[in-house]
Amino acid sequence: MSPGSVTALRRYPVKSMLGEDVEAAAVTEQGVEGDRVAALLDVATGMVASAKHPRLWRDLLGFAAHWDDGITLIRCPNGQTVPLGQAADAVSGALGREVRLVTTRPEHATVGRPDPEAVMDAGVDADVPFIHLQIGQGTPGGNFVDYAPIHLVTTATLDRAGAEMVRYRPNLVLDLPGTTPYAENDWTGREIAVGPVVLRVLAPTPRCAVPTLAHGDLPRRADAVRTLLRDNRVDGSPCLGAYAEVLRPGDLAVGDRAAC
Repeated sequence: MSPGSVTALRRYPVKSMLGEDVEAAAVTEQGVEGDRVAALLDVATGMVASAKHPRLWRDLLGFAAHWDDGITLIRCPNGQTVPLGQAADAVSGALGREVRLVTTRPEHATVGRPDPEAVMDAGVDADVPFIHLQIGQGTPGGNFVDYAPIHLVTTATLDRAGAEMVRYRPNLVLDLPGTTPYAENDWTGREIAVGPVVLRVLAPTPRCAVPTLAHGDLPRRADAVRTLLRDNRVDGSPCLGAYAEVLRPGDLAVGDRAAC
């Protein structure tokens, strides 16, 4: 396979809020610096607020988070920008559900995750069954990643899926000439050199209902997951991209060479 390059580098400072493209960032054992450094806890249940549970939290995707050298700002759907410390009040007011802000992941932190097919069939307002999914089990850090420090995807896979990249919330998008769509399914255990950083792939990334939801100005789009349900199931789950751990940290930039 010919060497390729990094075409996008992204972080999501607050879990389930919109993220941001960056031209360069440090990558540590915990992932892209500034990624998933905060979350909102549902006061009623003690669970982490996540758009995986659309009935309660899909409107989090109307908020956007920006991280700058340790300072996080939140842009609300009404255009107002508030510091991270005021985000809990802003979200509670917007969603009508009390939340509190946390910057360290509680032990055994969980999110609610309904089956994406059930959500698409019943609708985002339906009270469908869900599981309690423990997050962060594949990372050494205390941030709020779903599983592993890095979520990566190839341009070949995104092109085949046919939906906007931001719906799948990757950290890294790699253009690797000669790569076939959904090649990430077979990369478990493989090492990938990305600039000075070395990653090891842990597993394909299973998809929840999040890609189908409205993301800021982007409308709902059920085919963002229905296409995967039809074309790319792994062990029964619709998948796109892969989770990876960081073997060698470093400073990464868009345009850096990538090879696996």
